Amino acid sequence: MPEAVRWGPDRRSVRIIDQRALPERYVELDLRTLDDACTAIRTLAVRGAPAIGIAAAMAFAVAMGDASATDAGAIAAALRATRPTAVNLGWALDRMLAVVAAAGVAGSAALDAALAREATAILDEDRAMCRAIGAHALSLFPRDARVATHCNAGALATGGIGTALAGIYLAAARGDRVRVFVDETRPLLQGSRLTAWELQRAGIDVTLITDGMAATVMRRGEVDLCIVGADRIAANGDVANKIGTYALALAARHHAIPFYVAAPASTFDPGTPTGDDIVIEQRDPDEVRRGFGAVTAPAGVPVYNPAFDVTPAALLTAIVSDRGVHRPPFDFRAS
Repeated sequence: MPEAVRWGPDRRSVRIIDQRALPERYVELDLRTLDDACTAIRTLAVRGAPAIGIAAAMAFAVAMGDASATDAGAIAAALRATRPTAVNLGWALDRMLAVVAAAGVAGSAALDAALAREATAILDEDRAMCRAIGAHALSLFPRDARVATHCNAGALATGGIGTALAGIYLAAARGDRVRVFVDETRPLLQGSRLTAWELQRAGIDVTLITDGMAATVMRRGEVDLCIVGADRIAANGDVANKIGTYALALAARHHAIPFYVAAPASTFDPGTPTGDDIVIEQRDPDEVRRGFGAVTAPAGVPVYNPAFDVTPAALLTAIVSDRGVHRPPFDFRAS
């Protein structure tokens, strides 16, 4: 499995796979400064809610090595502002700030060690959570399942084997002939560039389709279930995930196909009552007008480019977390 994020060799940097270069080139970057980390997260060099949280925790620890405790809030605020929709980002930074508050002496070796331990714990916990999510998801898979997914919620998006892809990997490991349909995921093509690359590299039978083809594949009877990841899950079970997820869920409902969301419990946001309360990140219009350099729209044409959409809880068959399979009606107010 590719390791999307981990410590650099000296633990004074964060090593990531630069996902902007895939699938053409495999490039690793060492993030040595706060600016390095903020830029990497904002520009999607590292992406996926769990991986973002891990990278931010490690980057916080690295930045605090050259700062005083009075800078902790500013460091956390800079990282938190990079991707406002992903709840794991704030969750991980809150854990790091709690270490600073408890450790006392700023700039000390003891504080540096405590921050490194906490960031490592977040990584290790994510690996275990991915395995648990996969085991719970596997209970929902028929043998030799035909699966549709959207965006990337695999190893490239986490510290382990992924969330939505974890069940696929475990199904293959038990000997199933799993077939996966991967939406291209426009406009930045995370499905095409990342998920197809990751699954092909793992030896999984993968077929790439454009986002608009998913309903036709379902109508042809070629999909047994859909499973996607999540960047934030509201208290009522509404799910924010990569733009296009909502359309996939609508198509699945029309064709009576189970639609599952797989995400760690850290993605549950009890403080956000419904999906209407989720802040949706708006991205650069040129991602649509001239994605990857080619001009594909008239100059200056207005563009609506939300990074995420919200899938209502009513369209979900279940949410799979490291805690188990959650069935409707959902209530994550106490998570």
